[in-house]
Amino acid sequence: MHRRSLLALLGLAAMIRPATAQEKAQPRLPTEPLTIVTRDGKRHGFTVEMALTPEQQQVGLMFRPEVKPSEGMLFDWGSPRQSDMWMKNTIAPLDMVFISADGRIHHIAERTVPQSLATVESRGPVRATLELAAGTAERLNLRVGDQVIQRIFGNAR
Repeated sequence: MHRRSLLALLGLAAMIRPATAQEKAQPRLPTEPLTIVTRDGKRHGFTVEMALTPEQQQVGLMFRPEVKPSEGMLFDWGSPRQSDMWMKNTIAPLDMVFISADGRIHHIAERTVPQSLATVESRGPVRATLELAAGTAERLNLRVGDQVIQRIFGNAR
């Protein structure tokens, strides 16, 4: 009986192990302001973490329990390209806003599914991808063609 208990405890200990570096949220990245101007002229301000390096972009918002309503993460691809995202290891549901080089919203993927391995595509070349809390696009009535103002698009004042 002792042996069975010891084996059971060892099995539990193996399951309750510290998370590896690839199983933890990355530290908060440097932030910058971002504004979305909707077609009716309303301005919506955000503070976004800037995912600039391939390493930062690979981890993104993985393992983060939530994204606050006025925050997000901006993935700057450097130049226009197809953006293919997924929700692997992403706990919080997100809206993904794909943004053209001129700062216009090109495509919106609303309420992406946490932990999904399905590809979320930009449907054409974009300069950046903005991840926001799920429901933000609907709440703010964001649409394709709305303007995103941020320094990477050369339109921030």
